[in-house]
Amino acid sequence: MVSGTRGKRRRTRRPTSAASRITPHGRSPRPLHGFRPSGSSAGSEPVATRHAERASCPVLAEKDRRFPLRRVARLFLCVLLYQPGLAMAEMIQIDGPDGPLGAELVAPDKARDIVVIVPGSGPMDRDGNSPRMGLHSDSYKLLAEGLKAAGIASLRIDKRGFYASATAISDPNEVTIGAYAGDVQKWVARASAVAPRVWIAGHSEGGLVALVAARTPPRSLRGLILMATSGRPMGQLVIEQFRANPVNAELMPDIESIVADLEAGRGRDPESLAPVLRPLFSDGLQRYMIDLFSHDPVTIAENWHGPTLIIQGDADLQVRPRDADLLSDAMPQAVRADLPGATHMLKLNVAGRPMDTYTNPALPLHPDLVASIARFLEQE
Repeated sequence: MVSGTRGKRRRTRRPTSAASRITPHGRSPRPLHGFRPSGSSAGSEPVATRHAERASCPVLAEKDRRFPLRRVARLFLCVLLYQPGLAMAEMIQIDGPDGPLGAELVAPDKARDIVVIVPGSGPMDRDGNSPRMGLHSDSYKLLAEGLKAAGIASLRIDKRGFYASATAISDPNEVTIGAYAGDVQKWVARASAVAPRVWIAGHSEGGLVALVAARTPPRSLRGLILMATSGRPMGQLVIEQFRANPVNAELMPDIESIVADLEAGRGRDPESLAPVLRPLFSDGLQRYMIDLFSHDPVTIAENWHGPTLIIQGDADLQVRPRDADLLSDAMPQAVRADLPGATHMLKLNVAGRPMDTYTNPALPLHPDLVASIARFLEQE
């Protein structure tokens, strides 16, 4: 405002109410926990409140009293940094065979439970993505965020040989399910320093790894969460997945013969295979498959008697509800959570666009997924 007196201009101060302050989000920040300015007019704020802000937040400085906008901005920063229960993501490492194993920790304050999330097959990263395979779902990252909102900590691991665990071994194909399981056991021990009750949540092939890790369970392991996990040996699942695509019809006799050899512990010379099959059955992958196909999930599951949650979607094109049935029969103590319309990536299927849940990270998780896990952990 400008008023004129004797030809001179005089500027009068406009009262600064909470509603008129500007923050990076265009509105006044929520007060810090423990403060609620009251009894003040629109143009004033109790001095005690200003002192309380500076005392409680080390980001605020004495000089900010002379600069309201600066003080508001710093207060906003304090809300982000010092809000009670706020979980910050942190990359952590443990020792691997040749180099460190890496994982991302999200730990809400005073969490009772922590979930170690084990990725599925191939070069799948801790977020649920595989750039080499054109997959970008963010399913594991979204799961960690959902668990955080429920007050549950999580540890999303990268498998040895990949991403944050790339230097743990020199050749990512020189691995076995048992080696993966040994790494998970180490992660369980590390997770027990964050929360007293540790759960292994394995997705797809990661569920098999979880079952093998539970054969000799670490002391702090509370139970298993098996998400879209096969109840059949993986060789059978591979044949079914190839057969489901009519384009593969002419190749099926060769594929079935190769899988039968691998199940028997015999490899094939890749040069003897059809060119289209050589990348799928390279020497390194065949060595891994020989080990992978030797594990029967049902036989392993029958020897686990701890708490278990089996999660399965009925729109999953890779692992079927009957796989969950086999696992449920093998573990009578297990709790079943069926997700109507959920795909293999734990998201609702998009009608007519079956690959969307594999490639669109903006799609949310199935609405019942996190709730089912949180309810199971609360009841155990």
